[in-house]
Amino acid sequence: MGKDLFGICPFVTSQKILQGKWAILVLHELSQGTRRFNELERGLQITHATLSSQLKSLEREGIVRRKVYAEVPPRVEYSLTDIGRKFAPVLESIRAWGTDYIDYLHANRPKVG
Repeated sequence: MGKDLFGICPFVTSQKILQGKWAILVLHELSQGTRRFNELERGLQITHATLSSQLKSLEREGIVRRKVYAEVPPRVEYSLTDIGRKFAPVLESIRAWGTDYIDYLHANRPKVG
């Protein structure tokens, strides 16, 4: 399967949309509500450039909405679009699986001593 299946295969399509180390974490933050850039930057503890790049990518794909207010200084807010909000059950599944895997790691750690 390759990129030529984008828009045809749901797995290839999803993988392309979610590419980027921070995509899922950005979507998780925005699933909690509208955020300003600095709030996302502080909450995720990532660089300005990395967050900017990830937001632009998600906005280009129609997952994130960027709203600029005509104020001085300018205020910019980010939120999920309708299709972005449909990702909420996937985020919940990722959270549940991640929790199960953390439990697995704890139960299967080699005992020291």
